[in-house]
Amino acid sequence: MRQLYNDFGHWIRRQFPFRVQKLSVDAGFTCPNRDGKIGHGGCIYCNNDTFNPSYCDSRLSVTEQLVRGKAFFARKYPDMRYLAYFQAFTNTYDSLDHLKALYDEALSVDGVVGIVIGTRPDCVDDDLLDYLAELNRHTFVIVEYGLETVNDTTLHLINRGHDFACSRSAVERTHERRIITGGHIILGLPGEDADESLRQAEIISSMPLDILKIHQLQVIRGTRLARMYAENPFHLYTVEEYIRLVSGYIRRLRPSLVLERFVSQSPKELLIAPRWGLKNHEFTDLLNNYMRENGYSQGDLFAEEW
Repeated sequence: MRQLYNDFGHWIRRQFPFRVQKLSVDAGFTCPNRDGKIGHGGCIYCNNDTFNPSYCDSRLSVTEQLVRGKAFFARKYPDMRYLAYFQAFTNTYDSLDHLKALYDEALSVDGVVGIVIGTRPDCVDDDLLDYLAELNRHTFVIVEYGLETVNDTTLHLINRGHDFACSRSAVERTHERRIITGGHIILGLPGEDADESLRQAEIISSMPLDILKIHQLQVIRGTRLARMYAENPFHLYTVEEYIRLVSGYIRRLRPSLVLERFVSQSPKELLIAPRWGLKNHEFTDLLNNYMRENGYSQGDLFAEEW
């Protein structure tokens, strides 16, 4: 069967001779747009409780969280190996010495064969990237940036605290050091319609990213976005609308870009809207069927001049 897109599952299986699973770690970080360095309140849509699994608890050490995570997955796959995923908040926002200690602790846990570091483009400097480049010579490293959008007006609206030039610079400097570089974007942010999202796909493709995560905008309880939505409701995509949009987005991405996900699923008790009632794999099945029925594939509308 023809491959519709360059998916992460196939790609990660080529990186290792065994099955690997990401284990989330909450190392107690914050963000510069939360603690007052550049702002307060964080991004308007952010509630980290939406993606921290049950075994992930910042009150525990990195080792304890990883051991609990291994136990969570070992019942199903006893021979699994693991990638320590520093996910919550900004996981490079500290001194280099402290970061080294945390990353080294994670990599010392039995069965951990690599590290994934989620961070912001404005929270990496050359000293840190040089260290990660050296670490990358000895173990598997991914640095994953929250890009969210390439539109500076939207970045200001969502309280990111940096512009797109910062995002591009961080991605380029990471790629130059031959570190696997990931990005994360959100489709449907306030003020961005489908045409704007599709315009951005070509810009994302022009960046030296290796991996991309995509997901729909979700309105989560306890966020400023939730208050905005209550006061002045804005359009959120239906499943059918989002499938058409994300399919068009994929078609405009360069074929070499690895696509890790297309949708996110927040806990029901925290999610205000949109409530699609679909598991991630169910959405992916619908997307695959839509693309297959229409003869679409990743990059079939990619503009080569990028």
